[in-house]
Amino acid sequence: MSMMFAPRLTEAAAPTTHAAPTWSPYDNNGGTCVAIAGEDYCVIAADTRMSTGFSILTRNYSKIHQITDKSVLASSGFQADIRALQKNLDARHQIYQHQHSKQMSCPAMAQLLSNTLYYKRFFPYYAFNVLGGLDSEGRGCVYTYDAVGSYERSGYSSQGTGMQLIMPVLDNQLKSASPLVLPLRQSTTPLSEVEAVDLVKDTFASAAERDIYTGDGVEIVIVNRDGIRHELMDLKRD
Repeated sequence: MSMMFAPRLTEAAAPTTHAAPTWSPYDNNGGTCVAIAGEDYCVIAADTRMSTGFSILTRNYSKIHQITDKSVLASSGFQADIRALQKNLDARHQIYQHQHSKQMSCPAMAQLLSNTLYYKRFFPYYAFNVLGGLDSEGRGCVYTYDAVGSYERSGYSSQGTGMQLIMPVLDNQLKSASPLVLPLRQSTTPLSEVEAVDLVKDTFASAAERDIYTGDGVEIVIVNRDGIRHELMDLKRD
């Protein structure tokens, strides 16, 4: 009796299997933040679009969070992580106020933010932050961060999806001598407050033309000796 065998599948004819999509605890909701420090002011700005992939989730989402009367945080990245980070900083600042009967200075808040990010370095907050405000001498200060807490004070900075478009403009307009050449560069820019606000508006209008994750509007916060002032400017909505 003859035995029948099923034909053997060649490698080309073998059915293909598709790997299941991998899950990630992170998302990038896009957006751009900019901060410029002056002699007696600080301008912090961020766009109001929140996206995921090619979908716009909302056109009116604030990426700026006021922590103290002289410290403002702007963040880009995963908005769930950013919100958790903001709540953590608010709680730590409230404890500080109860213990010291005063608000934390902007340089102290900068160190606290660095410590908070570094503490989560093995499962970091997917947040890219710019902290701006006034220091204890009333001068503008800007601190820029990576995701695990490394930071530096500078006269201006940008974070987010439009950073590669905005930083060359800021460097061209504001960059001083190399820090390798004495004297050391200043931590503030020579612009007046009005000029800084106009520069921020121009950089966002330019970035919105090329970055699909930046648009809809710009929220601008000005911190000076008189307090905190807010401005809004419309951007393209497509």
